[in-house]
Amino acid sequence: MKLLIKNGRVIDPANHRDGQFDVLVEKGRILKVAPQGKLSKAETDGAKEIDAKGCVVTPGFLDMHVHFREPGFEYKETIQTGCESAAAGGFTTVAMMPNTNPVNDTRSVTEFMLAQARTHGIINALPIGAITKGLKGEELTDMKDLKDAGAVALSDDGRPVMSNQLMRRAFEYSRMCDLLLIQHSEILDLTKGGCMHEGAISTELGLSGMPHEAEDIMVYRDIALLEKTGGRLHVAHISSGNSVELVRQAKKQGLPVTTEVAPHHFMLTDTAVRGYDTNTKMSPPLRSDRDIERIKEGLADGTIDMIATDHAPHDVVDKQVEYSHACFGVVGLETALPLSLKLVEEKVLTLPQVVEKLTSRPAEVFRLDKGTLSEGKDADITIFDPDAEYTVDAMKFKSKSKNSPFHDWQVKGQVRHTIYRGKVVYSNPS
Repeated sequence: MKLLIKNGRVIDPANHRDGQFDVLVEKGRILKVAPQGKLSKAETDGAKEIDAKGCVVTPGFLDMHVHFREPGFEYKETIQTGCESAAAGGFTTVAMMPNTNPVNDTRSVTEFMLAQARTHGIINALPIGAITKGLKGEELTDMKDLKDAGAVALSDDGRPVMSNQLMRRAFEYSRMCDLLLIQHSEILDLTKGGCMHEGAISTELGLSGMPHEAEDIMVYRDIALLEKTGGRLHVAHISSGNSVELVRQAKKQGLPVTTEVAPHHFMLTDTAVRGYDTNTKMSPPLRSDRDIERIKEGLADGTIDMIATDHAPHDVVDKQVEYSHACFGVVGLETALPLSLKLVEEKVLTLPQVVEKLTSRPAEVFRLDKGTLSEGKDADITIFDPDAEYTVDAMKFKSKSKNSPFHDWQVKGQVRHTIYRGKVVYSNPS
């Protein structure tokens, strides 16, 4: 079965392509990308057509930081509902963090997650294995076994690896396995009991703070260890301006350090916590205006490699409690596109640069054969209308959980179709 996507603006950063092109798909792969109207009738004969007039056609988005909660916390999210939420947000590949129950620290859990993704998922859902057994920070996992089972990276996300010696060994072994180490950068004794950014507003609200130094010190330590041991470091959900500068300097030294930022960390500051809405509680917390300025500078100059949602679903029972007792985390897959497009509106990034941070760059960092519309590659495609205006309604999310701080926001940019391996897995044409 052929599929023809016509009349759209194709943005394919991996191939330095930006213009009016038609995309022809056959048997789940990109057959041809040609200037608009240049495909012959013989080539398109019998193809199902999608008219992308007024829309942008890109490689399918990649989100390399999601929490789908299965196994163990299916009341918050399952791999099936997580994949449906991802598809609604334009994502065709996601990487699932290991803080499940049981933790993804063994081959059997990795294989279970992959099996669930194959059986119930509608996109490409890849597992990330744990760095330490049980996420306890005491003993390394069998990294090679996790990789052989299908893990695409390693992380104790949700908890940092506090032991300097253990993190050193993790770098050494992960280098031998050629696996990326993803660190949740936080010095725990500096943030113990904290629930928001430490500053004037935390004092005003009477809430315990989490200073940005807790992130900065961990980022500095990991870069120092990386320089000694080799391997590859990826700083998850960066939120501190100082940490952005540390990554920038490490890159200038030629060290293999990459990082990501979540939309809530470039869209919201700690002022959003006024009112004690627990949907503004996440870890790392919302930071200051100055931190956001420096994050945007890092996005603009390429220090920050990609945009990742840190999609962290929680049921209402986890959030409708006192702020200090609420779970950390917000959902993000279905708002990532319009929030990222605000960076274009603010002239922080161009539209092709936003697309790059959602497609080819994460694919490159994680060494995945994705993020491109090259001929012969999987037909993972996102089609969106950058000018569509609407009101975010969290109650209509495909995700099981609705814990979004962006409910009722007026935004622009809506996914029209998400295509995975040539199959339309999500449509919202109007």
